[in-house]
Amino acid sequence: MITGVMLKGIGFTLSLFVVTAVTSIPLGFALTYLSNSKFRAVRAVTRAYVFVMRGTPLMLQLFFFYFGLPFIPFIGKFLVMDRFPAACLTFALNYAAYFCEIFRGGLLSVDKGQYEAARVLGLTGTQTTFRIVIPQMIKVVMPSVANEAITLVKDTALASVIGISDLLHYTRALVNSRADITPFFIAAVFYLLFTFGLTKLFDALEKKYKF
Repeated sequence: MITGVMLKGIGFTLSLFVVTAVTSIPLGFALTYLSNSKFRAVRAVTRAYVFVMRGTPLMLQLFFFYFGLPFIPFIGKFLVMDRFPAACLTFALNYAAYFCEIFRGGLLSVDKGQYEAARVLGLTGTQTTFRIVIPQMIKVVMPSVANEAITLVKDTALASVIGISDLLHYTRALVNSRADITPFFIAAVFYLLFTFGLTKLFDALEKKYKF
């Protein structure tokens, strides 16, 4: 009975994790290039966005996107969202800012001589990016991306503050209704197993891209 109820919460937790990972990683990569744009205004706006998203609590951002957006004058009525889409949007935008900085560090680690060699070989900018730069960048950023992914697993529990029925929501409800702490242990086991699986996955990826 307990595990059956908690499985519903695990479904929401996994869904939030997958949606965030699938959207925030490519968005973070795009932000990395925007932060290095030749246009000063684009660089400034991108870096300001990253600063704000990394400098404010994720919980505050959840409150803003779910409770705050509807109160914006004139356009607020068009910004009303259900809980789960609001959580997905918040997590994606938040983690994109962190991935942006991770990827930016990876790009800076690629020696400038690599770009010059690519031009000598006649490679286009796109070919240089996908054939030369990204493979080297992946090797550098993989440990940091793995760390963020593991952090995301635990951060999904914050979604319960806006009423999402995730694993933590059902866990607390069961503990309160049954006066039994067993659900806490079940939830802990799930998070540990999920983290263990991600660790093994990224270990395999690091070995694949090790050269």
